[in-house]
Amino acid sequence: MGLLGAIRRETIYITSIARTLWNIRHVKADGPLTIVDIVRRVTAHTPHAIAILFEDRTVTYAQLEAGANQYARWGIETGIRQGDVVGLLMENRPEYIMAWLGMAKIGAITALVNTNQRGTPLAHSISIAGAKHFILGMELADAYGEIAASLSSAPKVWITGGRLAPHEELDPVLARVSTDDVGDAWRKGIVGKDIVFYIFTSGTTGLPKAANISHMRMLYMMYGFACGLNAKASDRMYNTLPLYHTAGGICALGPALTTGGSVVIRRRFSVHEFWDDCHKYKPTLFQYIGELCRYLLNAPPNPYENKHSIRAITGNGLRPEIWPAFQKRFAIPRIVEFYGATEGNVSMLNYDGTVGAVGRLPSYMRGIMQMRIVKFDVENEMPVRGPDGFCIECQDSEPGEAIGKISNMPGRNFEGYTKAADTQKKILQNVFEQGDSWFRTGDLLRREAHGYIYFVDRIGDTFRWKGENVATSEVAEALGVIPGVEEANVYGVSIPGMDGRAGMAAIVAAPEFDPSNLVQALAGKLPAYARPIFIRLRPQMEITGTFKMRKVELVKEGFDPSHIDDPLYMLDPGAQRYVPLDAARYGDIVAGRVKL
Repeated sequence: MGLLGAIRRETIYITSIARTLWNIRHVKADGPLTIVDIVRRVTAHTPHAIAILFEDRTVTYAQLEAGANQYARWGIETGIRQGDVVGLLMENRPEYIMAWLGMAKIGAITALVNTNQRGTPLAHSISIAGAKHFILGMELADAYGEIAASLSSAPKVWITGGRLAPHEELDPVLARVSTDDVGDAWRKGIVGKDIVFYIFTSGTTGLPKAANISHMRMLYMMYGFACGLNAKASDRMYNTLPLYHTAGGICALGPALTTGGSVVIRRRFSVHEFWDDCHKYKPTLFQYIGELCRYLLNAPPNPYENKHSIRAITGNGLRPEIWPAFQKRFAIPRIVEFYGATEGNVSMLNYDGTVGAVGRLPSYMRGIMQMRIVKFDVENEMPVRGPDGFCIECQDSEPGEAIGKISNMPGRNFEGYTKAADTQKKILQNVFEQGDSWFRTGDLLRREAHGYIYFVDRIGDTFRWKGENVATSEVAEALGVIPGVEEANVYGVSIPGMDGRAGMAAIVAAPEFDPSNLVQALAGKLPAYARPIFIRLRPQMEITGTFKMRKVELVKEGFDPSHIDDPLYMLDPGAQRYVPLDAARYGDIVAGRVKL
């Protein structure tokens, strides 16, 4: 990068940061500004502007505000007050936003329950939320019905979109109450640090946790993405992600609601209808998750895939190995990858679109952005401490755990979870000095030249084999560019009598994929210790509602062919090729007769 490139890079970064700081100047922990005020202000200025497009409906800001007022009046009539929790289990549609906005108008907390959960995870989420009332979409009534009897303290359920005894019908109540604003008396005293949402973790490594999301944190995220995309009232965001999660429910809405722009929402993502929708609704922005991009790239050509109005996209998880191909094929002018977690205090955006980077931390911003990357012990899954007892910061290019300093400064606080024990597990004490506290992201990152930050792996996903650390994301990237590999989920499995964990990859493959050629295909891409020992061919990949691949079940199932119906292969150490893994070979491995 020459001088002009460096000037451009710094100009984009400084301008974006300055724009964000200017827009959040009134967002304070003890200040009264909330999303309620912002939507009300936009409505007063442009009441007939389109706020939401959904299927064949258009919802203006006036209609959005009116709907929220009806939910607020229902809440007041029902006895819901400041600090009370209301559960919300409903598929994406305009009423979803109206419901939580109405609860915010009266100072209540909305628990945004994952619509993909079933059984124990769903019951657990509802229980830890502690909701007194529960808004249930008729389309998810069966899921709730399956676990209702197991709830020790069941909330009062209000059904919407149909009738289902013995639940109360919500729609007739909403239809008869006024659409007039309820005023500010019902939320008097509500400030930025008060909780507006409970958002549940995806549960990829256990039962979900309910993260506290304050009004201030919500607005920081909304304005952050609006400013990062330089969003305007003329922009239209296309959002196929679930509204119960941070990406789809806050980040994607921010560029619209904070500027008076529009958001297009779908009930769920469809790879076959994605570009048709972009042609129909003419969005200028869209929010992605990395796997969504991979699905689109693997799909057959669509006549509208590069004839659209998209000027920028934002999201996380767009892997470096598909980034250039995705951007070129679909003619995407600008990609703003970001890093952050629902509950964390570490977040950043890759404003200038450097391929593969999740953000940037220039040296001159270290005093403002209190994020550090510290040396990490993969085997013990804890940061390394030096002779003085303090953590050790990584050198450039060295992977380590990303941590964020916890303080009362806006953006640096850690709001935690509903359970104090879960909160404490994420806090690291006495990190660089006695008495300091830092949030553990649980992610391994690395910092390169000019401050660019790159994602390495989730802690727990990186494993140790043959005395070396293996990053599952690196292996997945190498597999992902091999012809015939459509998806790859990499993890480590234990082998009796052997130290560490052996690499295993679950692969969704096209018919032409040949495992016997895999060693040759990986040569030069991965060191020998990082190449998967086992391959499992899957008809499809199990994912969460936010497109994260599930690994816990795969790790538990291991590589025993007597318990797995999918085709299994092992890397034959003598022949240096993948061969079918049958009961005899499995027996040789666990008995130690095969030297892997």
